[in-house]
Amino acid sequence: MIRSLILIAGMGLVPTLAPAGPLATTIVTDDGVSVFADSYRAASIDAPVILLFHQAGSSKSEYAPIAPKLVALGYNVLAIDQRSGGDLYTPTNATVQHLGHSAAYVDVLHDMEAALAWAHRTYPQAPVYAWGSSYSASLVFELAARHPHDIAAVIAFSPGEYFTDKRYVRTAAKRVRVPVFLDSASDPEEERGARAIFDATPARVKVLFVPHTGIHGSSTLRSDRNAAGESENWAAVTAFLARLGSGTR
Repeated sequence: MIRSLILIAGMGLVPTLAPAGPLATTIVTDDGVSVFADSYRAASIDAPVILLFHQAGSSKSEYAPIAPKLVALGYNVLAIDQRSGGDLYTPTNATVQHLGHSAAYVDVLHDMEAALAWAHRTYPQAPVYAWGSSYSASLVFELAARHPHDIAAVIAFSPGEYFTDKRYVRTAAKRVRVPVFLDSASDPEEERGARAIFDATPARVKVLFVPHTGIHGSSTLRSDRNAAGESENWAAVTAFLARLGSGTR
């Protein structure tokens, strides 16, 4: 079984929660959809910005216990309610409620591009990292391929070929050269899917992490969903983020 392709520093250390809460934010896409979001500000306006995108049937609430930990590590954060989602976590997806229906996965690229534009307007001097979960973990590769100079790293929890074109994600990954982190659930089929995407990217700095105990998507970082494996997964992704902070590209 694949484990990690780098040495993981600080195993077992999970960042403490930051006291500051989120600021409700609304961004408008190029096709006129209002996307509801939570923004979290770190101590420095020049700190990297992490854009958090959720999994199918979910919402920005997926990141309610995750985003504050990223802020405590020093990152500015935006978590959005994509137009494809639902009530996996509460509060439910406000963008879907506003639209009256959940849209197709690929339509979410409009939402992701709006979030990216928001990040560069709000934090013009800061690098931006695109972080996805399940189907959005796949779409962050397409987003990075379209915007090679606007995204400094890709972080993908449980990416796979979830679209009609079963090479869609690998085709995008071939154009992604920024640092890449992939985290797969402890499932052979999911591991194979993540490995295929990992192999496709020519990024010089890339990590494929398969934990001893992991579940699908970014939920693997939530203690209420993955009590036995939360710390292991946190250690892997924070080690990757620390590597970016060292200036390695």
